Amino acid sequence: MSHIERPRRVVRSGEAETPGQVRRTGPARRLTTGPAGPVARPGTASGGQAARELYERRSDGLRGAVARLDAGLDESARGQLADWAREEYAGSHGAVPLGFVARCYLGPPYVDHILNLFHVIVQHFSPGEAMPEPFAKARMLARSDGYAYIEIYDNGLILPVLADGTVVRP
Repeated sequence: MSHIERPRRVVRSGEAETPGQVRRTGPARRLTTGPAGPVARPGTASGGQAARELYERRSDGLRGAVARLDAGLDESARGQLADWAREEYAGSHGAVPLGFVARCYLGPPYVDHILNLFHVIVQHFSPGEAMPEPFAKARMLARSDGYAYIEIYDNGLILPVLADGTVVRP
């Protein structure tokens, strides 16, 4: 019996075009199937460069920027801060989160909130309100005092960030 090689599908490389995608920096990454079809999974790059960047410690400036997005800034200042944080994520960590879930310190009735870096939306939630997906998956983590915030990526990756900037790997 002779061995017949099957044709292989070629996946083209290029820069990420949508927020939250991991920038391609090395050999091909393994793909998994998500709700919208195949998605790249950070941490599965053969070269590991994108994964290393994504899991590096978050700087004091970046953690402070994320915290200040909910600090009652005017819309213009919040937009500038979000632009800076988006550039920092893209340049230093190779991916920009779709948004963040964090504990809310406004007090009752709010317990947590969603932040994002694109339209600078800050939405507060009381315990009985349903949080939209994919953010709902991080809600219980955000209610813990253990994390400064939780990063949510559009491919379903959830990365909790500790107060010292350490990223908790899944």
